[in-house]
Amino acid sequence: MSIQLYLYKKNFDVQKTERFLKERKINYQMMDLKKHKLGRRELELFAQSKGIKAIINFEDEKVKSHPIAYTFDRDAMIDYLLEKPEFLISPIIRMGQKILIGFNESELKAMVNG
Repeated sequence: MSIQLYLYKKNFDVQKTERFLKERKINYQMMDLKKHKLGRRELELFAQSKGIKAIINFEDEKVKSHPIAYTFDRDAMIDYLLEKPEFLISPIIRMGQKILIGFNESELKAMVNG
């Protein structure tokens, strides 16, 4: 099973995730959301797994000033995220149907060890 890292820009959590995977010689695929357009089904999977609000980076000033921060309409939030993938928390780690938001070493170990 392959691991995919979805990210918009590299941050400390992305670097920690990459280091974790490289140290264990685990193959992964980088999905740069600046180049790779996120599909509705992928986004729905992320939102279904953790909840739509859990995948949005509400710490970002751009998010705070955008309507996404003030709506409760799930479909509208999905549409906003399709337009602006930079609003997602980075990285989102996917292995099949398993989803991890951000870096959490113990959860990532559990994910890769089955």
